[in-house]
Amino acid sequence: MELPAFRWLLWGNVAFFLAMQGQMLTRTVLAWQLTHREMSLAYINIAFAVPMFLVSLFAGAVCDRVERRRLIMIGQSLIILNEVFILGLLWLERLEFWHMLVAASVGGTVVPFIMPARTAIVFSVVGPGRLGNAMALSGSVMNLSRVVGPALLGFVVDIYTVKGAYLLSTLLYLCAFLCMFGVPRSRSRDSGRKALLADIAQGFRYIAGHRQLLVCLLFGLMPMMLAMPVQNLLVVFADEVWEVGERGLGILLATAGMGGVLGSLWIARRGENPRRVKIMVACAAGFGTCLLLFSQSPSFLPALVALLLANGFASACQTLNNTVIQLLVDDSVRGRMTSFMMMSFSLTPLGVLPLALLAEKASAPLAVAVASVLLMVIVAVFYFASGTLRQMDESVKKVIREPAEATPKDMPGA
Repeated sequence: MELPAFRWLLWGNVAFFLAMQGQMLTRTVLAWQLTHREMSLAYINIAFAVPMFLVSLFAGAVCDRVERRRLIMIGQSLIILNEVFILGLLWLERLEFWHMLVAASVGGTVVPFIMPARTAIVFSVVGPGRLGNAMALSGSVMNLSRVVGPALLGFVVDIYTVKGAYLLSTLLYLCAFLCMFGVPRSRSRDSGRKALLADIAQGFRYIAGHRQLLVCLLFGLMPMMLAMPVQNLLVVFADEVWEVGERGLGILLATAGMGGVLGSLWIARRGENPRRVKIMVACAAGFGTCLLLFSQSPSFLPALVALLLANGFASACQTLNNTVIQLLVDDSVRGRMTSFMMMSFSLTPLGVLPLALLAEKASAPLAVAVASVLLMVIVAVFYFASGTLRQMDESVKKVIREPAEATPKDMPGA
């Protein structure tokens, strides 16, 4: 991509997701060390997920009302303060598990404002003709951060302790904040005369009146709810199943992230492929299959291969799903539609709860196997029962052929 504004946005994503993904390792290790209970991993994820779910609808309506760059910058400022809060407790050696729950709740409240605005502003920067590649590149950055982030902060933890990791993450969030100055302002919508609840209700009516969007949102929800929470159980696999310790956990997280990078790059390399939806369905099925193989792997090395492939399929599926939704939706409700996607993302931490319960009562491999099989069954039923899903590629091709109708009037260069 040659657009300078998109490069600034992309570099901001690099810094933001490096910090966010790296902190996943730090928080997971801290929670496990403080409690040594699988349910503690569920609790800290629920503390993040519940406010995210409740706030997402309001956040999407706000995103369609206000200037999106300013909203991103305000949200990222609050994230920086949240990191400083934990860093201060670490420095004073006063950190307790409930502090982590508070910080997770704050993050779950702020992130729903940042992510819809970050996603929606991509369309304003690149337009519909380049949206597929832009989304794939953004997905690649996010997945690459899953490799580099844990490795980077893990190295800092090993050399400079957890305090250094939180200091580095704060600096990375600050870099992400500064990069937004290179992104042009987006025009805010003239919806101030409507009540906020009226805007939210309009978003629901828009989805109800556009069956393809509803089907695509529901399909994208399945991997998020059933299988993606497995990432939060990797610490259990590393510690109890294969007994490879924290270094093994870092390798698992890095492998998962590398698979995500390869999946996103594969989609970007294919370009604006007209068979997006069919490929998306195949990738969802591949994700479930490889995840089942991962859960039943007899040793650590075969598990790494299965995890790499599983996350490659998952990343490709998610990238395609997000691109299709962004192409089908009108720009006036783009923030609200992205907030619905965020609500599905918030169900990922909630999905940790049944997995953690089953893992604690039985075993982590059994919990992951059950989730994988359920995902594959639902994908098959969904595809063969939904004619709308099977025919969606034609609607997407129509949007690409008519860029003048799909391009918002306020987009730069329109």
